[in-house]
Amino acid sequence: MRTLGLGIAFLAGLSFSAPGGWAQGGAGTHGFTINTNGSRLGIGVADVTPDRAKALKMKDERGAEVTMVRDDSPASRAGLKPGDVILDYDGKPVQGWENLQRLVSDTPAGTDVKIGVWRDGQYITLTATTGRRTVIVTPGGTMDFGGFSVSIPPMPPMPPMPEFNIDIPKLVTLVHSSALGMDEESLQPDGQLAEFFGVKDGVLVTSVARDSAADKAGFKAGDVIVKMGDAKVSNTRDVSAALRAARPDGSLPVTVVRNKKEVALSVMVEDRRNARRF
Repeated sequence: MRTLGLGIAFLAGLSFSAPGGWAQGGAGTHGFTINTNGSRLGIGVADVTPDRAKALKMKDERGAEVTMVRDDSPASRAGLKPGDVILDYDGKPVQGWENLQRLVSDTPAGTDVKIGVWRDGQYITLTATTGRRTVIVTPGGTMDFGGFSVSIPPMPPMPPMPEFNIDIPKLVTLVHSSALGMDEESLQPDGQLAEFFGVKDGVLVTSVARDSAADKAGFKAGDVIVKMGDAKVSNTRDVSAALRAARPDGSLPVTVVRNKKEVALSVMVEDRRNARRF
């Protein structure tokens, strides 16, 4: 039986183009605040396990192994490849993916940084120019797609709401499907984003890793998964359930909505390790 992993990151949503710093949303982005501070490399990473350290002939179990590299990203232009282990970033040792994410996020966009990498049993040094990281803060949570952009139509003014004495935090979640090699997010039933994509609900594909199962099947960022096999898909839990029930040969028919039209795909399910991206 295949083991299917899901890694959950609590930063998700849509990325917009905006000038540097903070910008309060106007008529076309009612209720949104856009922040373009911080940096990104455009990679997915995972901690180095003892087995991986042994397989990679590393002396220490530290660093962050690159699991995916976005096309035309700061990482791809620097020459980073899946399977590389980042050991040092801008002269600072990297202990794991959380440490690396913090170092990258704290670096001003457009900075040239030296990255120490373990590759094929050797230590090499690469130079990357960090890219601008755009996040959007909404009343529903903080959203970050790391480069995936859409145009949101003007939203009507919110009607007056009664005051409540209860404060319930709401967090948008982004799920990385290691079996498919893509990031995805549940769309709220009959919500504004669901309406924008032409569906009542479903799971929005926010990014697809190069050469992954999803990439080979033809998935694209902006697709909305509405059916997997014979089961309707309303949220990311439905995707996980469908993957567990995949056929023995790994093939799984999928229906997505693309440009408000249904498109039939067939994906071969793969077993991939969890990865965080930034």
